Amino acid sequence: MTTARTMPKGKLPLTALFGGVYAIWLREVKRAVRDRGQLIGGLSRPLLWVIVLGIGLNPYFRGEVYGQVRFVIPYTYLQFIFPAVIVLNIMYTSVQSAVSLIWDREFGFLREVLVSPMPRPFVLLGKVLGGATVAMVHGCLVLVLARFADVAIAPSSIAYGLFLMFLLAFGLTSLGIIIASRVRSFEGFGVFSNAVILPLYFLSSSIFPLDPALSRAQTLVVYPEWLVMLIEFNPITYAVDALRGNFIGFHQFAPHLGIIVLTSVAVGFFLLALLEFRKR
Repeated sequence: MTTARTMPKGKLPLTALFGGVYAIWLREVKRAVRDRGQLIGGLSRPLLWVIVLGIGLNPYFRGEVYGQVRFVIPYTYLQFIFPAVIVLNIMYTSVQSAVSLIWDREFGFLREVLVSPMPRPFVLLGKVLGGATVAMVHGCLVLVLARFADVAIAPSSIAYGLFLMFLLAFGLTSLGIIIASRVRSFEGFGVFSNAVILPLYFLSSSIFPLDPALSRAQTLVVYPEWLVMLIEFNPITYAVDALRGNFIGFHQFAPHLGIIVLTSVAVGFFLLALLEFRKR
């Protein structure tokens, strides 16, 4: 009688495959729940950005036209930055969740999993789904502050917003796996991941808007050309824009670009992570 241990890879029934994915997913979620530092960061980060940065810079997010003071765009800075803080919380949690790969590699758990009958794509899927789930929870922690930021979220926009958040979390968790596959130490992973997260975030039009009323030629006059190009080629730009459009109704780019870019990021980074994972 063939046991699960001796059964060749790829011959497991679907119920066993998805059971294995669920087990790996549950392990990632439990690990995150027990990590108090990650939970504190998920709570303190949005409070810092929304309360300190959002309120502190709100008076400077205005211009004077014909003697009348108005906001640069028809939103307060607190409202403008709110969707970007959701993205920030998801980014940090998604990428940092991949540190579990280094932990598993150091203590031999990864080797035990990889020699099991579970195909590697399903092992990777379980880890990515686990990290994406935790990142989604951290993104939802920011949504709790919506009323404080004076953002009225319609019930109809919540489901689509969660879908966008999941695509972003899935893609960035896969990016974290790619980084963790190439970095051997916990310290190196922390430094390298921050070197990826911060430039992507600050070059995503998260802190300041590109005026949607300007043409591209006019934008290049107002801003340096290299800065505009970096913003336009940054996939996080379209994640922030998609969430802004969904939660506060403000778009700087064509609305359909957000879902296209986020889907491409989720699929593309997962395939790249799978290529790295097959080398283990």
